[in-house]
Amino acid sequence: MGRHDHYRVYVIGLSHSVLSELRFKKANPGYVAGKPCVYVGMTGLDPDVRFDKHKAGIQANRFVKDYGLCLLPELYELYGALSYDDARALEVELAIDFREGGYGVWQA
Repeated sequence: MGRHDHYRVYVIGLSHSVLSELRFKKANPGYVAGKPCVYVGMTGLDPDVRFDKHKAGIQANRFVKDYGLCLLPELYELYGALSYDDARALEVELAIDFREGGYGVWQA
């Protein structure tokens, strides 16, 4: 692990109520009813701290603030700490993979 490998990708489960948001719905034309809705992000903080900040409205994504339920560590913990560039790339890859799997996804 390099000196700057401290970024993590994280996934937050969102309430299905987020599907009432037009922007979210438009971003997920292939959503399969009943599949999870998630937010995929990356952070230099511990994911628990980052989730708390979202919920408190600090540098928050609105969908997480309003519809965020919990972290889903089973979907991201295996990746561990990454460089900034690797975390950015993985964030996009995971969002694409989830969307292709029929999930509702918001990725910052």
